[in-house]
Amino acid sequence: MKISAQIRWTLDTVEIEPRLVTLLEAVARHGSLQEAAKSAELSYRHAWGLLETAATQLGDQLVLRQQGRGTLLAPLGAKLLEGMVDINGTLAASLRQGEARMHEHISGTQNAPGVPAKVSLYASHDLALARIRDESKDNPGFALTLNFHGSLDCLAALRRNQCELAGFHLPAIPGTRTLAAQFIPFLSLKGWRAAHLLDRTQGLMVKAGNPKELTRLTDLAQRGLRFVNRQPGSGTRLCLDFLLAQQGVAPGNIHGYTHEEFTHAAVAATVASGMADAAFGIEAAAREQNLDFVPIVSEHYYLAARASVLQKPGTRALLDYLDSREFRRLVNSLAGYRSVASLQWVNAMDIIQ
Repeated sequence: MKISAQIRWTLDTVEIEPRLVTLLEAVARHGSLQEAAKSAELSYRHAWGLLETAATQLGDQLVLRQQGRGTLLAPLGAKLLEGMVDINGTLAASLRQGEARMHEHISGTQNAPGVPAKVSLYASHDLALARIRDESKDNPGFALTLNFHGSLDCLAALRRNQCELAGFHLPAIPGTRTLAAQFIPFLSLKGWRAAHLLDRTQGLMVKAGNPKELTRLTDLAQRGLRFVNRQPGSGTRLCLDFLLAQQGVAPGNIHGYTHEEFTHAAVAATVASGMADAAFGIEAAAREQNLDFVPIVSEHYYLAARASVLQKPGTRALLDYLDSREFRRLVNSLAGYRSVASLQWVNAMDIIQ
């Protein structure tokens, strides 16, 4: 028996089609309406119809189609998506609790035999985790709900009990105490554990052939260069700001520093479309868009959880999958990614001390 509740939004008297939010998120991720429609499991015609209907109802376009440059979110579409992704995450936690309670009322048990236990993971955007959302659907041990947010937002969600696990990342270089300090209010909480999940490389995404001849972060301040950034609170933005400060580069000297997208895939698509000359993000996302990549820093990607949930059946089944050869093969198949030998859970504060 499957019980589900949904969030529905209205603006004045206009009801927002739930699939529209999924479609906008896919447009931001892929930079292509055709690929976004496929990802959202919609026909191209249906996807375009949703966008046209919403534009008529709301009085402005949600996406911008550019000849030969794909599809990007228009200002209204970006604001709509940002608001709904932010607020839906909070509401979804209450809905999941309601679903579980309703299931108990009807079936008399919370975990019926043969029904995978639900596990919620809030994670900083990562391509390996995005892959397992699809590849683990038939796993009998767990049913994964994956939400991508900034690193600090994910840890805040874990503190609010909105999820069982939170994913975040930190650069693997000396002298990161200032950056790590922003994570201490979460990692110092009693009973929190953390595990090193994988390593990946962050750097500059640039057009094929690197026409601007970018080789280091200080080059982002050169005249005429257009940059696209990640949103505040994301682990990548925190890492970039830390590295810029280390190298004496003022954000105000980078044209496009306030031009923000919400995923690695979205910034890569922005560069590929010609709307920007460079972005800072992971190598795998750059390669997916046939971009060149200038490596800057290696980083550790972590999972955090309360010790009390690590042995729950669903959480345990997911962690067993993340500790499997299958997942390590997946990780190592992505450009700039490296797997770890095994998941080792430690006191959360130990990773930054």
